[in-house]
This record gives sequence, structure tokens and C-alpha cells, in this order.
Amino acid sequence: MTAPVRVLVVDDSALMRKLIPQILANDSSIQVVGTAMDGVFGLKKIEELRPQVITLDLEMPEMDGFTFLRWLMANRPTPVIIVSSYADSKTVFKALEFGAAEFIAKPPRISSPEYQTMVRDLLNKVKAMKSLRLDRLSRNLEMVGEKPQKKKPASGVNFNVEAVGIGSSTGGPSALKIILNKLPADFPAGVAISQHMPKGFTASFAERLNKSSMIRIKEARDGDEFEPGKALLCPGGSHMFFRRSGEKVITVLRERKTTDKYVPSVDIMMASLAEVYGSMAMGIVLTGMGNDGATGMLDIKKAGGYTIVESEETAVVFGMPSEVIKAGAAGRVLPVSEIPDEIIRLIKPVG
Repeated sequence: MTAPVRVLVVDDSALMRKLIPQILANDSSIQVVGTAMDGVFGLKKIEELRPQVITLDLEMPEMDGFTFLRWLMANRPTPVIIVSSYADSKTVFKALEFGAAEFIAKPPRISSPEYQTMVRDLLNKVKAMKSLRLDRLSRNLEMVGEKPQKKKPASGVNFNVEAVGIGSSTGGPSALKIILNKLPADFPAGVAISQHMPKGFTASFAERLNKSSMIRIKEARDGDEFEPGKALLCPGGSHMFFRRSGEKVITVLRERKTTDKYVPSVDIMMASLAEVYGSMAMGIVLTGMGNDGATGMLDIKKAGGYTIVESEETAVVFGMPSEVIKAGAAGRVLPVSEIPDEIIRLIKPVG
């Protein structure tokens, strides 16, 4: 029998120090080994309890989450899941850049619908940490800091791609930055992104991506035109489709259902791109746990489009790319650092 995942809860809220262990106690594959009210106590507990996963609040007395995170990644690298309120969405992405692996949103009330979403996300993400490669996450974060090189799409290729769909989950924020930072300002295709992320956080994430990218990146809205040189990030809590309206392609958003396993759904986005663009669609699946994207990538491949998955060499969690490969839907398997050059190589320039 596999030993349970050992979890330490670091949070200054007495309610969360009680609630998180109660949630995790419902899964026999997880064991909460201790709690701490701030970073100072957290560091002592790490040395004593040797946890495999840490849930971490950012706003704490004595030693805040950022100071704790910097020490942890420098001295005892351990997968960290940030537990954050919706009001702190911008600080969450700063924590991810410091090395945190994932985050969940605190519900406004235990009686709110968001509470059940938190329960499901917390259990899934703690278990995902078992297969997470922290060394790859650190390496990818270093690559994010590299300055993008302005490159023109290559001529003389036989793919006329008009739409690029990218799906990702755990480890996705840094992988997306590596790719999007290298696309030229005159990139001749539209880019659609579905990153598994809670509602209320994707607007800040899109703003952060946009600051370092040469193409325009924004959170998608219902009715947005999907056009070259622009990337649309699916809002958390929704799914993203596309439909033709005359000569334009329009974005359609649909709220999640309570039974939906993956939100936003990479499969739904990819299937829509395959239907609207056919052989002119390109699908890319990056790091993440589960099998979201496998069916949608197969739809793109069957439509004659081009498909790429991130290789195990760089994927922080190889679950989603692995499932695409098993489904026979991966045209190319590449480390994340080589994916932007492959995109640019294949897509014909305008004119």
C-alpha cells in the first residue's frame, strides 16, 4: 500500500487551520502531519515533520508567506499550494513566480457554492503534488526571465494555421509565459488559452502575461473577435467556444456546470477550434494532471490540424501531455523551450 502524502498547513486563520485538515482527512491517501499559525512556526514544523506538501497562506504575522516561500525554495524545496482570497489575486502570481506550484481560492463562506469547488480542488491538487517535478518548475521559472527574441515566421512551410489553442494546468503559468513571450508582435494567428484556474484570478493572470508579451493578451469576453496577433485567456469558471459570424470568428463563453471535472475545459476549446478552423487549427497541450485535452487534440488531428505536446523532459506534471500521446493525438513532443520556435516555424506569415 502506498504511503499517504504528508501535508503541513501554514495559515494564520484558526478557521483554515481547522477546515483544511478536516477536508484532507476525507481522503485516506492524504495525511495532515501538522499545522502552523505563521511562517516562523512553519519553518520549525518543517524540520520536525518533513512534510511532502505545504498549504500556505500569504498574509501572516511574524513571517509572511513570501519570506517563508523564499527560504523554503532556497533551503528545502517542497511543493507549495497557496491558499488565497479572491482579493489577493495579484499576489498569488507573484508567489507562483517565487516557486509555489499551485493555488486554491478561499471561499467567501462555507455555505457558498465556492466551498465545494475549494474542497474538490484542494484534494485534487494535493494528490497531484505526488507526481510534480519541482526541479522542472524551478528550471522553467528561470527560463521565464530570459528576454524574448523577435523572430519572423518562417516562409516555405506547408501549414496555413489561423488558430492556436493552448491548454495547461499545474505548472502552466510559467510554461505559458515561456511560449507567449517568444511570439512576435505580428504573429499571424489568433491564440486561445485554457488554463485550469479558479474564477476571479484569470483577469490578473492575463494582465501579467500581457506585460511581458509582444502580442496582446487579455481575458476573453463573450463576443470578442478572435483575430491574429491576439491571445484570449478563458475566464476561470467558464468554458470557451468559437463560432463564425460572417467573415469573423466570435468567442462564446459558457458557465461551468457543477458536474464539470476540468474548468476551463481544454477539450471543449480544442474541439471548437477543430470545428471552426479544421486543418488550419493547431493544438498544444502543456503540463498538468489528468486527461483534459486528449479528446480535443484528437479532434484537431482528425481535422488535419497540427498538434504539439510538452515532453516529459520539462513538464512539471506529465499527466495531460501523456494522455494526449496515449490517445495517438500528439504530432510532435517537444520540451517547452522548443515549442515557440516550432510554432513560428510552421505558421506562414501574412501575405
